[in-house]
Amino acid sequence: MQTGLYVALSSQIALEKRLDTIADNMANANTVGFRATGVKFEDLVSGSGDSALSFVSPGDTFIPNSGGSITETGNPFDFAIQGDAWFAIETPAGTVMTRDGRFTMRDTGELVTLQGYPVLDAGGAPIQLDGQGGAPAAGQDGSLRQDGRLVGAIGLYQFQPGETFVRYGNSGIVPKGRPEPIVDRQDVGVAQGFVEGSNVNPIREMMRLIQVQRAFDQITALMRDGSNALDQSVKTLGTS
Repeated sequence: MQTGLYVALSSQIALEKRLDTIADNMANANTVGFRATGVKFEDLVSGSGDSALSFVSPGDTFIPNSGGSITETGNPFDFAIQGDAWFAIETPAGTVMTRDGRFTMRDTGELVTLQGYPVLDAGGAPIQLDGQGGAPAAGQDGSLRQDGRLVGAIGLYQFQPGETFVRYGNSGIVPKGRPEPIVDRQDVGVAQGFVEGSNVNPIREMMRLIQVQRAFDQITALMRDGSNALDQSVKTLGTS
């Protein structure tokens, strides 16, 4: 009977983690460049034969590869990635990957995020523009021109967040290794004057939230019934 409580407890731990990720996804449904968090679970088997018990793992987080919707803004400092790639920015935590392409230019010409973090080129260096040259014109490959003169290029990087990743800010992810720049590929590019929204589907997440909450409540009721049955058994045996 006690083993049933342990199995139920493992389920509650997994469901609690799922609730946390759903809540975070819903909170970032309108965050530019946000990629939703998913969780995958595995069965953990203890014992063998008729005595085997199946527990659920705490779960590993991952990021689905689907992108968000693209919205036109008309702002020449907004950029959306077309294809499977990421921008790289320099932060106090080091290089961070992001799909949030809302940038701006300082008076001194540095291309930075809205938070003031430098945007990196394919070589990992901050992008330096002409502070007096006005807004740049971007090519699909990320090249930047001012007054028809090539002044830099936005770096696009290959990056797979993997499992148990670390977020930075709302839409940034800290890479575990050195990301690889993308060069000479036709399936990825940059669209100027557009931004990518969150890939969170609020309606689907709300449905998942209801399902997980119901499952959590059901397991809680089963644990309570099991505990009551155990108490009653002890009382019965104690008076016999």
